[in-house]
Amino acid sequence: MYYESCLDANDTVETLGAKPMIDLIAKLGGWNVTTKGFSVSNWTLQNTLQIVQNKYSIGALFSYGVGEDDRNSSRHVLQLDQSGLALPTRDNYLNKTAEHVKVLQAYLEYMTKVGILLGGEPNVTRKQMQAIVDFETKLANITTPSEQRRDEESLYHLMTLAELQEKANFIDWRQFFENAMKVVQKKVGARQQIIIYAPEYMSNLTKLLEEYQNTTEGKITLNNYLVWQTVKVFTLCLSKPFRDAYKGLRTALMGSDGADEPQWRYCIQDTNNVLGFAIGAIFVREVFDVRSKEQAEVMINNVRNAFKRNFDNLKWMDEQTRKLAIDKADAISDMIGYPEFIKDINHLDERFENLSIRSDAYFENNVNINFYNLKKNLEKINEPVNKTTWSMVPSTVNAYYTPTKNQMVFPAGILQSPFYDPSFPSALNYGAMGVVMGHELTHGFDDQGRQYDKNGNLNHWWKNKTVERFKERTKCVVNQYEKYEIENNRVNGNQTLGENIADNGGLKAAYHAYLDVAKEEPEPKKLPGLDLSHKQLFFVAFAQVWCSTTTKEATTLEIEKDSHAPAKFRVIGALSNLKEFSEQFQCRLGSKMNPVNKCEVW
Repeated sequence: MYYESCLDANDTVETLGAKPMIDLIAKLGGWNVTTKGFSVSNWTLQNTLQIVQNKYSIGALFSYGVGEDDRNSSRHVLQLDQSGLALPTRDNYLNKTAEHVKVLQAYLEYMTKVGILLGGEPNVTRKQMQAIVDFETKLANITTPSEQRRDEESLYHLMTLAELQEKANFIDWRQFFENAMKVVQKKVGARQQIIIYAPEYMSNLTKLLEEYQNTTEGKITLNNYLVWQTVKVFTLCLSKPFRDAYKGLRTALMGSDGADEPQWRYCIQDTNNVLGFAIGAIFVREVFDVRSKEQAEVMINNVRNAFKRNFDNLKWMDEQTRKLAIDKADAISDMIGYPEFIKDINHLDERFENLSIRSDAYFENNVNINFYNLKKNLEKINEPVNKTTWSMVPSTVNAYYTPTKNQMVFPAGILQSPFYDPSFPSALNYGAMGVVMGHELTHGFDDQGRQYDKNGNLNHWWKNKTVERFKERTKCVVNQYEKYEIENNRVNGNQTLGENIADNGGLKAAYHAYLDVAKEEPEPKKLPGLDLSHKQLFFVAFAQVWCSTTTKEATTLEIEKDSHAPAKFRVIGALSNLKEFSEQFQCRLGSKMNPVNKCEVW
């Protein structure tokens, strides 16, 4: 039904036009851009923020949610962080290169078009939208860049709501969270604990908001910003003129306006995003090969054994830390394929029973889904953590590691070609899927994951001297990747450090796991048309899964925002550090792919 509403075969979305959004703006208390006679005389930041955040789940000014306590991962706790920029990165606002200026101009155009479509007068709308852009630029200025947010210890600040009130008094926090928790019938007191991941941002935000709350014009801009944050989220659920308005901004950001993509393809993606476990149930039932799950278990254990065995070669580790690291590697649990509940139709129905979806109400469906997801998240407050819950849906072609659960997850979606196929020779499976497994395993020991112990708690379990040596080695990785350049942009070595450590460690562990397996198997035939040994094919399989094409704009955005290096450098970077690669392809020492000084962490 959701998919049907997205396809909109009955043209309901087109017939309704702007109406669903105009109704929503009225529920938010009106908008100076489009509401005749709008007044801020009775307006309060508290009230509007509560509606925007607690009813529509929009992370304006800040974002909050319920998650595992980093220092006590068996319990759920409230968490608060910086948020509120409509564009993907702070660089989009602060960096004055031609590309960034183009994005900011396209953003203003998009905002203005949407405002006019909703009934705003062109000149007045542009002026007010410019004031929102100026406010967001000030927000960007106090937002900490992602590469400076990698030390989990220094980000973690546990305090009570009363202490938060002293730090950031721009709203009544107890009232705000009481309002949020009403939907799950939970109580919140002044002693309620909350983890703040950006205390400095919250202090600076308080000063910024004070400046705006002192004048009528400032209050209007604040309300305009909060309403715009909500409008922008739901604009793509409106009629074609609204969707077309976004094309210019999409082109500036991605280098393509998406016009060539058929609606059914967009709608499949969209349905998967919002109802992934329901789609996952169909996917698993129809196409997932159960043998893949069984063989993946064997592969993971082989990769884990190779990873642990390598600890003996790491001269920089002291004996005690090495022993604890082996314990942690053994304790990493893995979940493969899908959560069991999706095979139980009744359980699946129960999960979605409070979600209202109609095949002719695309806009309302999205509003309902936002609220449903928020409510599901808030229900966890003060509840114990279930370490077997999935946060990625089964049909996803991806994998992840969660430090607080010390767990890696490989959805059914990735256990297919080119990553994996039960009929492929081991070299191909280990070169592709085996490296992914090694990658997720290594995340438990990257610059962030290593700060968590085997129980998933933020804990100083390394000897200080070993930490120093580890940081020396990670500096090598930072410097190596900073030298890579694409589309006149250098890779950010700090921002991508964790992923680069995981790529390098994962490649080495998977290769040695493959060598172990190859010893037990009969010598396989060469693949037709390829004069490559199976050891060489292992590396080809690794490189092949990152084979991709992308626009100049998307590459620029990726370098600014993504914690992964661009695909090309994920391949070149990891392979050039592995002496076994150079041995198999006979790269001359000192050549590009076999540098004299290689980086090695794990």
